[in-house]
Amino acid sequence: MIPPAPPRYLALDVGTRRIGVAVSDELGLTAQPVLTLDLHRHPRPSPRETLRSIARLCRRYSVSGIVVGLPLHLSGEISPRAQKVQAFAAELGALTGLPIHLWDERLTTQEAHALLYQAGHARQDHAKVVDQVAATLILQSFLDDRRTPSSPAPPPAQP
Repeated sequence: MIPPAPPRYLALDVGTRRIGVAVSDELGLTAQPVLTLDLHRHPRPSPRETLRSIARLCRRYSVSGIVVGLPLHLSGEISPRAQKVQAFAAELGALTGLPIHLWDERLTTQEAHALLYQAGHARQDHAKVVDQVAATLILQSFLDDRRTPSSPAPPPAQP
């Protein structure tokens, strides 16, 4: 009997101007960048059109869940931006019927900029791909966490 394929996930780095998109590979091991949705292109897409575009990507990649980066304050508290992302994620979940996993994304955009700079990309060219890289970092963190075995149960107490 062939074991079932691991679930695939689509990840989003939701910003005010762009949404970076990444997807897990068929083995559920690595995150791959897909594209960046430009929310300020002309003509500007409606929020509903943006949600439908993401839903199409979910079907295209046959994902079983969506990971959405949650922009918390460094203290871990919910930011006003995080509240907007939570509302966006809830709408996306209602539209797609897929489970939504909100994932701490603190400092992923800065890490993405650093990776692009180390790879030799000019700072002015980062805007084209930084959100995809951030989505990839969010998804890879999620995938790694799912593979990490939970800590073993403590040994039974001795009488």
